[in-house]
Amino acid sequence: MSPTGVILYGPPGSGKDTITAELSNLRPEFTLFQRLKAGPGRTTGYRLTTAEHIEELAQAGEVLYRNSRYDAEYAIDRGEVSAFIDSGLIPVLHMGQVAGARAVAAHPINWVRVLLWCPEDVTRQRCQGRGDKAVEARLKVWHETRQDLLDHAAEPWSLVVRTDQVSATQAAQAIDDARSADAPAEVRDIRGLVK
Repeated sequence: MSPTGVILYGPPGSGKDTITAELSNLRPEFTLFQRLKAGPGRTTGYRLTTAEHIEELAQAGEVLYRNSRYDAEYAIDRGEVSAFIDSGLIPVLHMGQVAGARAVAAHPINWVRVLLWCPEDVTRQRCQGRGDKAVEARLKVWHETRQDLLDHAAEPWSLVVRTDQVSATQAAQAIDDARSADAPAEVRDIRGLVK
C-alpha cells in the first residue's frame, strides 16, 4: 500500500485529539503530527519554535501550510511529514482551515481527508468539560469553521463523521477502513451537515 496520512478537519471540540488517540490504539503507526507553533497558549501536541524559524522554513519552500490563530503562528513542515513516512508512520494532522487541508493534501501521498463535525452546543459542553479557559474564543472558531465549510462547500472529503452521533472508537475504525479501501474524496452535503 502506498504511504498514507490522515487529515482531521473540524471545529474545536469535534474530537480530533480523542479520535487520534483511538487511531493510535487501533494501529500504532497512526501518530499525531505535531505542528510547529510560535506563540502563547497550549504547548501539548506542538513542536515549539519561533516565528523567525517558521519564516525561514517558508522562505526555503519547506512549509506546506501556515496559519495564525489564538495569537500564535502554526506551520506544517514538509520535512517532518516526510520523516513520518520514511519511518513507516501514518501522520495524523489536525486542521482547522479548508485551505490548510487542501494545501497539505497536495503533498504526494494518499491522504484520507476526514471532516469531523458536531453542533455548537456540543463544542461548548466539551470545551467546558475539558477545562478550556477560553470557551468563547473556541465558540468563535466553531462559527469560523462553519463559515469556512460553507465557503468551500465543493471541497471533497473521504469521510464525514458526526462525532456527536458515533463514538471515537467507531470513528477511528471508519477512518482506518477508509484508509484501507483508499476511499476517494468526494463532494458532500455541507449545507445539510452544518445547518
